[in-house]
Amino acid sequence: MLARLSVRIPFLVLLVALLNGCGGLQEVWEGPGARVFRPQTIAVLPPMASQYDSAREDIQDVLVGALNRQGNIERVVSPENVTDIFQASKEAFDSLVFYFSRLEMTGQSDKDSAVKLGKALNVDAFLVVRVNSWEYVRKEGDNVGRVGLSLRLVDAATGTTVWKARHERSDSYMFIKPSLKDIAKELAGEMINYMPPQTKK
Repeated sequence: MLARLSVRIPFLVLLVALLNGCGGLQEVWEGPGARVFRPQTIAVLPPMASQYDSAREDIQDVLVGALNRQGNIERVVSPENVTDIFQASKEAFDSLVFYFSRLEMTGQSDKDSAVKLGKALNVDAFLVVRVNSWEYVRKEGDNVGRVGLSLRLVDAATGTTVWKARHERSDSYMFIKPSLKDIAKELAGEMINYMPPQTKK
């Protein structure tokens, strides 16, 4: 009896540890300076082109809302102001297009165009967004509303990537479809909680 119990206890401890580890994001990467990165101003760039372009405005809105709610950053540039800057300045728009194309080709943040973007937006950092899913699907026999995002936080002074993450959230339903924007709000809040600057403990 004791021998059986001594085998079960470590197994239960391991199971609890695994279950506790189930929280968190699907993928997270932090650069060397992430723990001390303290931007005072930030902008959310228009999401990169994808098959879910219809979600771009909603995603930008929910991310700005999540950043404002977190309260670690003094000024979050509104999506309207970001759009105005890119419409008013050809140089800023060209820098955005070049930055996105280099990111698509190399997977790396292009430092020169990143610094130009930071100056045009007058921010310490900006958030690069890709919408990975924004849809209603069948999953394991259930109807599901699903939203997935990839985020990249870039230091606008140096053009380096400080932090990046990928995560997805879904909500099952029978008859009434959940709002994808509501799912996105929950997802954005969860992801932003992992993003620098972290609340001082």
